[in-house]
Amino acid sequence: MYAATDQAVPPPVRRTESLTMETRESILAKLRFAARTWDVLVIGGGATGLGAAVEAASRGYRTLLVERLDFAKGTSSRSTKLVHGGVRYLEQMNVRLVLDALLERGRMLRNAPHLCHDLRFIVPAYSLTSLPYYGFGLKMYDWLSGKLSLGPSELLSAAATRQKLPGVVAKGLRGGILYHDGQFDDARYAITLLRTLQDLGGVAVNYVEATGFIEEEKQLVGIQAIDREGGEVFRLRAKAILNASGVFAEDTLRMQGTEEHALLSVSQGTHMVLPASYLPGGHALMVPKTADGRVLFAIPWHGRTLVGTTDVQAECPTVEPRAMKEEKIFLLDHIERYLGRRPAPEEILSIWSGLRPLVRQGGQSTSKLSRDHTILVAPSGLITVTGGKWTTYRRMGQDTIDRAMQVAGLPTTESCTATMPLHGAAATATEPASEWERVYGSDLAALHALGADRPELDALLHPRLPFRMLEVVWAVRFELARTTEDVLARRTRALFLDARAAMEAAPAVAQLLAQELGRSKEEADRDLESFLALAKTYIYEQD
Repeated sequence: MYAATDQAVPPPVRRTESLTMETRESILAKLRFAARTWDVLVIGGGATGLGAAVEAASRGYRTLLVERLDFAKGTSSRSTKLVHGGVRYLEQMNVRLVLDALLERGRMLRNAPHLCHDLRFIVPAYSLTSLPYYGFGLKMYDWLSGKLSLGPSELLSAAATRQKLPGVVAKGLRGGILYHDGQFDDARYAITLLRTLQDLGGVAVNYVEATGFIEEEKQLVGIQAIDREGGEVFRLRAKAILNASGVFAEDTLRMQGTEEHALLSVSQGTHMVLPASYLPGGHALMVPKTADGRVLFAIPWHGRTLVGTTDVQAECPTVEPRAMKEEKIFLLDHIERYLGRRPAPEEILSIWSGLRPLVRQGGQSTSKLSRDHTILVAPSGLITVTGGKWTTYRRMGQDTIDRAMQVAGLPTTESCTATMPLHGAAATATEPASEWERVYGSDLAALHALGADRPELDALLHPRLPFRMLEVVWAVRFELARTTEDVLARRTRALFLDARAAMEAAPAVAQLLAQELGRSKEEADRDLESFLALAKTYIYEQD
């Protein structure tokens, strides 16, 4: 009864993928048009906000999204890069969450094949009881996947486990279980949602901050916002206003001027990036239960090995969380325990942390809190959506817009995003594409064309990075990149893959970005200085 299926849905609305891109000035001009009333206005440009905005625009609603920093600046660029059902939730008997996530996993791989792919995981077993225990759980995981399964799980001998995971600790190894899940690049997926929103006629802008609400007869009818670049203030009216601010959702709620009860428990997860030699076989490692109660992953990602994540309580949300001493020790201990060697400081190419907005449930630890999403409607009409996880972003958007229809009296329409390909999904490029280049999908040929008359743009940003200078130009012209950080952290993933290389590449990136944006040398220098200060915090330091 639980096997995942994909029922027929109405065809998606017609949209046009265009290589033309609105300038920031043309977007701000739309915000200045005081007589305009948007159907849906979304506060927050992470996975949740972008997913809800795409959902709204796909139904024909006039949609605007504002983000105070950059798209996916927070949690949505700091995940473990997995599209998964959540194996550990089976142990918690949260079958419905697993089923929904597995269904959405299948949709992500189908609707964005240039961004998501199958990845084989191996659970090493160091006791005889763990083989049947985890083997049974993963067979149930297969069954719940239904027609959207990525492949069957299988039991492995100790020798086969060592063959597929060459670095795994052999002492005491009894065997392993191989299973399938999905992998993606989170920030690039967010940028693809941005492009999809634009294809659908929606409007999104970064570095525009919601600073207050506009009320009439105790009902919200809009927001006040400020352009953080130029200081211009906007009054934006909308029928439905969505709070998709992630770990900062409570701050947005407080803008109503009323004291709100604590809604979220914020959990911090830290990741380390190591050389590819830590996972030479191409398979991923999954440890189902660690000392802090969380699953630990070691996965291949863009030619590196990504290890994470921890689960510790964070006192309060911050824009740039830092890895705690105990998190560093935890990751190093587990890398040594399962992969056989303790990384030297210089082998840790980047270390970074992300925050998860978990809905409070009594006194439970963050590792035991559900990743289910929650939708709340305030008496003022403000709709808050929080919780959830990347894999279920689309379902969160669908549920939120369904609720917005009721709250704001929007015309009734059905969701069509379950079968709607995202921007770039119809890959038409005939040229071979590297793992990184595939994220551009059908835009790849146009990206390469940028270098046709300027061969210098074909140069690598850095010898240790797969990204090229033409991607800086593309990010500015087509993806609303405004800073060196935008380019090196989220349009490319340089900062997350190798912080030192990103710092060395930054001066040339800042110069090219300033040329594209028509900025002065002084502005370029300030931008570069800001990025270098941030990038230093991604370099591992022993406490």
